[in-house]
Amino acid sequence: MDALIFGISFVAAFIFALGGVGAAIILIPILVSLGIPINVAKPVGLFYNTVSLTGASIHNIKNKRLDFKIGIPIIISSFVFAIVGAYITKFISANIILYLFIAFLLFSGFMFLFHKKKEGENYREDRPYFKLTLIGSFAGLLSGMLGIGGGGIISPLMLMIGFNPKKIAAITAFVVPFSSFSGFLTYWAIGKINWEILLVASVAGVAGAMLGTIFMQKKLNAKTVKKILAVILLLMAAKLIFKLF
Repeated sequence: MDALIFGISFVAAFIFALGGVGAAIILIPILVSLGIPINVAKPVGLFYNTVSLTGASIHNIKNKRLDFKIGIPIIISSFVFAIVGAYITKFISANIILYLFIAFLLFSGFMFLFHKKKEGENYREDRPYFKLTLIGSFAGLLSGMLGIGGGGIISPLMLMIGFNPKKIAAITAFVVPFSSFSGFLTYWAIGKINWEILLVASVAGVAGAMLGTIFMQKKLNAKTVKKILAVILLLMAAKLIFKLF
């Protein structure tokens, strides 16, 4: 089982680092499909996001691809609301969490697949702090509730308001470790951690995310990054819908 989790975690981190999105969004439903309870899988996913995307962010910072002023308001708001989201899962059933997860996967997948920049429209270079704070708050709440880190909601929403997908990838890779870690700490406080699975997944995640970030920046264009993420998210949603119904 450990070798299987290591391999899945490495591949998932590599693929999702192409878009700067935490791979917990796909790792958690895979762990659930392997028989691991969702409330055990969620903190694993949150810590996995923390360590894997921290490595990716270090690479982006060294190569001057990160706009800190856009990232900071999202970090602060997502960090706070991830704690709230993790705490309120004590009062929500596992099935409701799975339904929310499916809705989240579908929304993010269709946004990446169908949202297009208007012809002649340039990617924005300003910093709309209020909108960024709202995005961070919503992403943090979902991050804590679902154990996903929030990158899959930050990315499509930033895409909607006009940012370049490659710039979004660097920002989400920077933001997600903060919201993920605050959610993880909340789960740790209420005692729902499988340390063996967490260690195996996280080691694989660091290696996969570093390689994925390097590959994305050197080999892929923004449209390709969007399509890859969309297909993976929609396939995972279909798998969970089939499992539930």
